[in-house]
Amino acid sequence: MTSPGTRAGEEAEDLDVEEALALVRENPGPPPGDRASGGRGDRAPADDASPGHDAHPGCHPHQDRAPRPGGPARPGGDAHAGDRSGPRTPAEPRHRATPWPEARSVAERAGRAAARAGRRTPAPVPLDAALGLTLAAPLTALTDLPSFDTSAMDGWAVAGPGPWTVREEGALAGHAEPAPLTDGEAVRIATGARVPLDTTAVLRSEHGRTDERGRLHPTRDVVHGQDIRPRGQECRSGDQLLAVGTLVTPAVLGLAAAAGYDTLTTVPRPRVDVLVLGDELLTEGLPHAGLIRDALGPMLPPWLRALGAEVGAVRRVGDDADALHRAVTTSGADLIVTTGGTAAGPVDHVHPTLRRIGAELLVDGVKVRPGHPMLLARIAEGRHLVGLPGNPLAAVSGLVTLAEPLLRTLAARPAPEPYTLPLRDAVHGHPHDTRLVPVVLRGEGAVPLHYNGPAMLRGIAAADALAVVPPGGVRPGEETELLDLPWAAGGIGVCFT
Repeated sequence: MTSPGTRAGEEAEDLDVEEALALVRENPGPPPGDRASGGRGDRAPADDASPGHDAHPGCHPHQDRAPRPGGPARPGGDAHAGDRSGPRTPAEPRHRATPWPEARSVAERAGRAAARAGRRTPAPVPLDAALGLTLAAPLTALTDLPSFDTSAMDGWAVAGPGPWTVREEGALAGHAEPAPLTDGEAVRIATGARVPLDTTAVLRSEHGRTDERGRLHPTRDVVHGQDIRPRGQECRSGDQLLAVGTLVTPAVLGLAAAAGYDTLTTVPRPRVDVLVLGDELLTEGLPHAGLIRDALGPMLPPWLRALGAEVGAVRRVGDDADALHRAVTTSGADLIVTTGGTAAGPVDHVHPTLRRIGAELLVDGVKVRPGHPMLLARIAEGRHLVGLPGNPLAAVSGLVTLAEPLLRTLAARPAPEPYTLPLRDAVHGHPHDTRLVPVVLRGEGAVPLHYNGPAMLRGIAAADALAVVPPGGVRPGEETELLDLPWAAGGIGVCFT
């Protein structure tokens, strides 16, 4: 299955659910020469960095290695349009943003590599904790369903042709099996009750009448076996009800309970810690004195849970390089999500921290608006960091671009089917980059919303989806790819706990 935005013919090495589950079940180490990261496999960069392929944030694993016109490529990075002339020292940053579809594919491959490396063993969980997880073992019926012949309606269980003599006692759901019937007998029966042996049919209450002697007469033809649910009608013990890779929805929980399950064997949720960076953020009250309210702290944890993650710590870290280093190096989560600090300002400490710990940058900037300065780094075997921009809508862009594909793959969830709808209004495009624009769905189309600047949440708060606007924009009525938001996608996506 191709992830939304992946171009036809692109070498995306897409991960399907079966492959993800195989990785979780088998837990092999990363194979020699694995290139799931797009260039370095799973090795720690501090040990094997080499000229032309180092871990410095200026060097991107997907940059071209073709010689520049007039001479060979230099170690440490090749020249491209917009490069400064003159020599570059090996430590000098060189930045090249990743195209948006490629960035999503890199995140998926990172999830696959992490699934290999993480030794994430499936485990049984109680039914009330399984919602949103993925089955790691088939759901096989532990009993026949129904487990005995039951009445499908309120009425009378009857034997032989009518009229019938009605017994005084009745048959109720949850009670012991009633005595067998003989021809000419009937017994009052409730929906779900055991049907007596030798019952011919169940006569609905509205299809029978009694005479002055209390004998029961049908008001329409009685068909043998009508309104009886025979034992095993839905399944027999041992039948496979659902396959490995099925997402656990409320209906799956109901089926599992009916089939006799108290627990389900599932793929564990990836663990995520959130680090909200910045001295300027308030956690309560009105903005004042240059301080602003933190919008991402309340927004990110439930959004990440909707993507299948188990959110651990949500920590606020000031503009302090050592504090950020401590927070990153003491986290044991599968994924760390940071907010802000991904650019090159005086208090933007994410890149220096990643260099300090020897992380490998897989994505360093994406050709998308908003959210261009997002990043994805491998910080250890099987563990990653997604750096989100600090502006709220830009952070949302980073979530759907990098965090969603990675977490979905770790959780062995199926990729959503890409789809398109016509946009009612024209949307201006960036000259070179993809734009993600909030839209609402109306009938057979989508309506772009205003208030879609990088620092705005008003548009996304009212949105059903994000329109993927290619460079150059779209015309009114033009078909455009859409990414559903978790709360608008239906099914499990609405569950935030």
